[in-house]
Amino acid sequence: MNSPDQFKLLDREVIENPYPFYSALLREAPVYRVPGTDVYLISGYQLIHEVLKNQRDYSANLTGILVTGENGQPELFDLTQFGGSVDAIANADEPSHSIHRKLVMPQFTARKMAAMEADIRQWAQTRIATLIESGGGDCVETVANPIPVLVIAKLMGLPVNDLGLLLGWAFSGGDILAGTSTLTQMVALGDSTAAMVDYLQAHFAAIQNTAQAPTSNVMQELANGVELGLISESDAIAISVVLVGAAGESTASLIGSAIRVLAQDGELQDALRQQPELIENYIEEIVRLESPFKGHYRVVLNDTTLGGVNMPSGARAYLLWAAANRDPTVFHAPEQIDLYRRRPQEHLGFGYGIHFCIGARLARLETRIILEELLARTANFKVDPHSAVKHHASIFVRRLRELHLTFEPGISRSTAPPKNQ
Repeated sequence: MNSPDQFKLLDREVIENPYPFYSALLREAPVYRVPGTDVYLISGYQLIHEVLKNQRDYSANLTGILVTGENGQPELFDLTQFGGSVDAIANADEPSHSIHRKLVMPQFTARKMAAMEADIRQWAQTRIATLIESGGGDCVETVANPIPVLVIAKLMGLPVNDLGLLLGWAFSGGDILAGTSTLTQMVALGDSTAAMVDYLQAHFAAIQNTAQAPTSNVMQELANGVELGLISESDAIAISVVLVGAAGESTASLIGSAIRVLAQDGELQDALRQQPELIENYIEEIVRLESPFKGHYRVVLNDTTLGGVNMPSGARAYLLWAAANRDPTVFHAPEQIDLYRRRPQEHLGFGYGIHFCIGARLARLETRIILEELLARTANFKVDPHSAVKHHASIFVRRLRELHLTFEPGISRSTAPPKNQ
């Protein structure tokens, strides 16, 4: 069997199929130092829980990330050399984290999500119908990428007509964290993020200059927080950047993986058509098996020991959700889809504890609606045999570059006709 040292973290084959590497980590080195760096990959389910429960020794602030050095090997890119760290919502520690979360949470309640369902279904119907009427096509470009960005734009209070701009920006944050970017590429990605910040600042200023109105979107909630002195304007923009990126990238990844697995398994498709109530369990299994975010960083605040490995203050721990979600000590038959798994939400695909993903309910809703519409409108769909299935070269996100499908249309069982959008 392979040992972790026999894998190269940034090799394209390892990125495309990281699961043999994760298996080796779980088996032999659940706390593994990336050679030549002070970055430690944490793969064990229980070990990740230890980190998440220990806010004294681990910070969620994003102060450094892996990049590709001139020699092609991973090296640490220290963000603090530019004057600070990313410490907005998902990357914030207490007490800031609770303040950020409390401000935006009213826009992510079950009631707000239910109110979004009609729009999501219309977008899904229209875009899936376009694919089917064309006889096939790239469902990533047509469905998986744009719908989450449309949803978060509406939730944030941004114009959905700006989809073209927002699509690029929504994924640039993930590209920064990919680990495969060189320092030269990081500069270009930084420019893209700066353009997004300028765009969000302009919209935020417009909201602040508008007469007081009932709060109906995230940016209004953040503007209220600035007015009350709970956060600064720069905090509000940073939170907005994180939300647009996280909601767009993670949900696009989840939707793409969910469709891809079904396209490669006709029997599983049939099972969900016959019992659509199992779609929700299927989504949980995809979150576990193909975790949209493969991992997140933590900063080691004090010299500490985890799993028998000493980690110095200032090191970075990279919590590999995607490995922990296949930990055989926790999950029976971890590499298989089990629609009847006893605790389907036990995975770490949406994080855990105080940093549990604020948009998990929304991601599940979007994915469920898209799968319902896709399964209802087709008798069968498959991966186009003339098109390769490839993921973005990233150690951070499990997102498909493209996924071309062919269709066998079925009788639509959708509850409402598609509308143009």
